[in-house]
Amino acid sequence: MRKAMTDAELKLSNEVRADRLMGMAFRRQMPIAGYIVDFACPKKKLIVELDGSQHASPDVSASDAARTATLEALGWTILRFWNDDVIRDIDNVCRHIVIVAGLADAPAPPREELVI
Repeated sequence: MRKAMTDAELKLSNEVRADRLMGMAFRRQMPIAGYIVDFACPKKKLIVELDGSQHASPDVSASDAARTATLEALGWTILRFWNDDVIRDIDNVCRHIVIVAGLADAPAPPREELVI
């Protein structure tokens, strides 16, 4: 467990703390099945992991996949976001979390314009 948050963790924490994100109660650095997850909403069984560039390496990626499989087998849904996405586009990150939690509808795909 780390005391100091990364910039991305701080940004997401500010959006989800105190049940700010559609009333969902998230916990930071919650232990689950021997792992410490970045953010978890126990009521929705939803985990949000924020990944830095080290997660692109084959070794870490394989470890992440095993971790995800274990947590999913326990009924958790895992969302992964790159740190850069959180920092640059927190609104869409939060929108995606809310949609996956079932608290909002996914946007309809764009309609193709009719050409007559």
